[in-house]
Amino acid sequence: MNSLKGRHALISGGTRGIGSEIAVAVANAGADVLLIGLADDAHAQATLERCRAANVRAELLCCDLSRSPETYINELAGEVVKRMPEVDLLVNNAGTYLDVSYFEMDFDRYIKTMHLNVSAGYFLTQAITKRWVDSGIAGRVVFTGSINGILSEPNHTAYDTSKGAVAAMVRSLCVTLAPHDIRVNAMAPGLVHTPLTGPAIDSNNLRRWMELHTPNGKVPPADVCADTVVFLLSDAARHIHGQTIYVDGGMSVWQQPDAPGTF
Repeated sequence: MNSLKGRHALISGGTRGIGSEIAVAVANAGADVLLIGLADDAHAQATLERCRAANVRAELLCCDLSRSPETYINELAGEVVKRMPEVDLLVNNAGTYLDVSYFEMDFDRYIKTMHLNVSAGYFLTQAITKRWVDSGIAGRVVFTGSINGILSEPNHTAYDTSKGAVAAMVRSLCVTLAPHDIRVNAMAPGLVHTPLTGPAIDSNNLRRWMELHTPNGKVPPADVCADTVVFLLSDAARHIHGQTIYVDGGMSVWQQPDAPGTF
């Protein structure tokens, strides 16, 4: 039921971090993968090689998704059709954290966050699913959300806003696309160790603090997110629509952890 054999997946932000692990897991489940990354660098090539080791087709498209979608979406969608016209799975994983303190935030940081974390997924989904609807393809879409879509942190104002928007978008696209037999869901991680989060986790007491505030006491590597995405893309999730699955070790359900030694 979790097999993706015979499927073809387009994965944005698929060359490093969570996206890389998703790409490898999707490939290991049997799907061909077309990755969208910022550059054809060592990270991208390493991910492609890991995917190809699963004996599937794996290719790369380079595109800067932090720009306004109107500057690239038609060209990008056309390249997807040329490179892998059979695409029937879409993972909108591209995203970043650029915040500084709220009173120092400027429009450029804010809008780049919103373009990459929200607009890119919105318009890429529009372009891909329009083709699915026209062709009668029962496709599946998964967004990468975040626990920050429901919980907030200081100095995360733009990021938290963007991830709250992703959660709302998943619900709205569900009711729009489910009648066309297209499933839309999200996987939302808590804190995991990636190239983006690693420096902060490794350089201070953040890891210990996060372990304290997570019921299972873990800050895991990024691969914990990947199996959930495979599940949501698979037939095993055939009646799951418009949901956000939190991969957070229970952090989002814990009202207030006890300080060590309190009880």
